[in-house]
Amino acid sequence: MKSSAPQAIIGDLQGLTQVVRKEESEAQTRPLDFRLISRILTYMRPYAAKRNALLVAVVLRAIQLPALTWAIALTINGPVTSRDIPGVWLAAGGFFLLALSTQFVMHFRQRYALELGELVVKDLRNELFAHLQNMPLSFFNRTKVGRIISRMISDMEDVRVGVQEVLFVSLVAFGQLLVAAACMLYYDVGLFLLVLGMAPILWLTNRYFHKLMSELLRQLRESFSRVTATLAESVLGVRVTQGFSRQDENARLFKLLVQDHSKYNTRVMQAQGLFLPLLEFNSQFFAVLLLIVGSYRVLQPDSTLTIGELVGFFFMANMFFSPIQILGNQYNQALTAMAGAERLFALLDTPPEWTDLPNARPLPDVRGQVEFDNVWFSYEPGRPVLKGINFKAEPGETIALVGHTGSGKTSIINLVARFWLPDSGQIRVDGVDLRGVTSESLHRQIGIVLQTNFLFAGTVLDNVRFARPDASFEEVQRVCRQLGCWEEFSGLSQGLETPVGERGAQLSLGQRQMVCFARALLANPRILILDEATSSIDIVTEIRLQQALKVVMQGRTCFVVAHRLSTIREASTILVLDHGEIIERGNHHQLIARQGHYARLYERFSRAVTLPPAG
Repeated sequence: MKSSAPQAIIGDLQGLTQVVRKEESEAQTRPLDFRLISRILTYMRPYAAKRNALLVAVVLRAIQLPALTWAIALTINGPVTSRDIPGVWLAAGGFFLLALSTQFVMHFRQRYALELGELVVKDLRNELFAHLQNMPLSFFNRTKVGRIISRMISDMEDVRVGVQEVLFVSLVAFGQLLVAAACMLYYDVGLFLLVLGMAPILWLTNRYFHKLMSELLRQLRESFSRVTATLAESVLGVRVTQGFSRQDENARLFKLLVQDHSKYNTRVMQAQGLFLPLLEFNSQFFAVLLLIVGSYRVLQPDSTLTIGELVGFFFMANMFFSPIQILGNQYNQALTAMAGAERLFALLDTPPEWTDLPNARPLPDVRGQVEFDNVWFSYEPGRPVLKGINFKAEPGETIALVGHTGSGKTSIINLVARFWLPDSGQIRVDGVDLRGVTSESLHRQIGIVLQTNFLFAGTVLDNVRFARPDASFEEVQRVCRQLGCWEEFSGLSQGLETPVGERGAQLSLGQRQMVCFARALLANPRILILDEATSSIDIVTEIRLQQALKVVMQGRTCFVVAHRLSTIREASTILVLDHGEIIERGNHHQLIARQGHYARLYERFSRAVTLPPAG
């Protein structure tokens, strides 16, 4: 197996760095937005039965928890105070049954919340993936891969947490708080007002520390992202690192990043170490205050508050304060979920720059005539990359595109494949304007082999069958024999069932490109596009493919882009481009005889490939 080129390694590093490093400029939280919440809730509609059962469980759970406390208070104030032993046993049995029911309800509350959250995220992921698959190339040219993956993974997980935990846990906590408040109000209005005055203090303490923790955790995540990104770069780029003896310098830089991450981690621990004792002290202080005031009320001669009711009030006060801390935690998670949902829906709401026309018709089977009629095209307004392009390719002809980098070669084939639309002019296939046909019907009749020999996870057979998953093994074998690569593929460790590895890493560059050729040819296209298709193949392999390609290209309209002029000498027509314009056209012999731009290119190429004499 051949080693990957350094350029491929560097490309992998850049791509992985984009994935790992989430944009630090993006907001980590945002205020509660009920429009976003309402939109998330719409994804629960297909699962209305499960959602409604979950809401019932939420209501029951919110009532049951204070009910347990109420039952203890009633037992103390009743059978215990009156020394009614049978009554105590009866109350204990009732308490046990009530406690058992709370566990039963808790099971279904958690189970349904987790299932519903998973169903919502599943539908969102499928919708987002389908949306991305239909976006034009212009979207991917201006949007970083890391940002898209972050939407699909990080932001999606934030929404999952928002549905599974924040929403329903908050509803339970809020319901528990209201029921406990009603019970305390029933016991004693004065003590309830005292507790109500304490609540803002606890709330503000929670809010301050959670805001502080949110910022510290954000810094911690960012520092961890830098550590993981550097680690990933070091692992993937170890060959380059060792080749340039960068081990010591890389270790020094990594040490600084680890120290920085450790510093943020320590700050988080320090904040937690201060917050928890302070919270416990506040609870104890409030308990002392309630004890003093409550005891004073009970000891008054005309008091209507009994000792049992005071004990019940203490229990209910605990039931009242505990949800406040829970709601504080959930509030911070809710803000994170809001930020994730906002970014997620912003991507979902991004419309494609162009789509098939409403009245677009399927393109019937074509012969392969392709015509450019005064085509102008630009990636950015006011900066045209193609200027008034005119040519016609008859069925079975091969059109070669030649020119320096940036001259417009790739732009032409992108327009042929309708990855982009022209600014003006018409592109016709068999006389039909491509604007009026569906993209799918066109793409099913086009085969493409690009300079980047991208392979998907799976086997060699899976990748060859990519355009035609239903193709038989015999059809795949026939295509491989046409290309002259059957013996090479069958000689792999598992033949066509050999896994290609991540992005084809288990195959040599030449083998990867042969898979791409076979993939395109198995689709049996009427129009074949070869964009620098032999740039990553060694000279010996290229020579071996030339004869096979002649047979395969016969009868198809082919567009060939190549820096190696040896691959286009047999083309029917060669279009020489310069700054978006066709400056010469003709076949190889005509252009050589003209002694123009193409002849000079060919002369430089011939000198470059001529080897010096031995010795």
